[in-house]
Amino acid sequence: MARDYPNGLWIKCDNCGEILYKKTIEKNFFICSKCNYHFRISHKKYIEYLLDDGKLEEYDSDLETNDPLNFPQYKEKLIQAQKTLGIKDAYVYGLGKIDNIQIVFGAMEFGFIGGSMGTVVGEKVARSFRLATQLNIPIIIVCTSGGARMQEGIFSLMQVAKTSLEVGISDRKGIPYISILTNPCYAGVMASFASLGDIIIAEPGAMLGFTGPRVIEETIKQKLPEGFQKAEFLLTHGFVDLVVPRWDLRRTLIRLLNIIWRK
Repeated sequence: MARDYPNGLWIKCDNCGEILYKKTIEKNFFICSKCNYHFRISHKKYIEYLLDDGKLEEYDSDLETNDPLNFPQYKEKLIQAQKTLGIKDAYVYGLGKIDNIQIVFGAMEFGFIGGSMGTVVGEKVARSFRLATQLNIPIIIVCTSGGARMQEGIFSLMQVAKTSLEVGISDRKGIPYISILTNPCYAGVMASFASLGDIIIAEPGAMLGFTGPRVIEETIKQKLPEGFQKAEFLLTHGFVDLVVPRWDLRRTLIRLLNIIWRK
């Protein structure tokens, strides 16, 4: 995540260490001008960058968890995240347009408890696909997450199956689904709807997988290949279809939608 220097005018790149003028980075889609590192950005920025006029007609914005396990300090974390980010949970969705093509658009917010998927995130993702199926329009989701939300235990893990099922139902109805993977995207989210897109796009350098490289190395007692789990590695091994820099995402989506959906 970007680190602000005193007075907030400068940011240090987490990848190369370059000191960057914040306003220049903002104009460059929060991409480092020296090493092309893509800083993590909010769901609001993806709405601004990708949708016509940066507008989303949001659905179910008031949906929030009831803390099914009464997990210690969970309610406090939720309240803090809600106050900081102005959303009820780690996923927002609704109707929007790209090149005047109506779509269902969803975006995850990593800043909300690591973008973890609990009952609310799972339910809203499921509703996203149901809405796309009902209206017979494409669906695009920007995915970023640390995985299932441990504070909701098995209720969280159930969302892996539920969201995957909804993807399958919409697919059988012929609804195109484009998944955009951003850094990082792991565990339950990557193992479910994030990796089930008809077209899977990843941002450069995004770390993607089920569990982290360190855990894998410790488990299998082997050294992993260079760049393992980076978007570019997954592209060469057929797990993603495209690696697209953030500044070119909207144009790429326009081209794809005009090929697969323009009536």
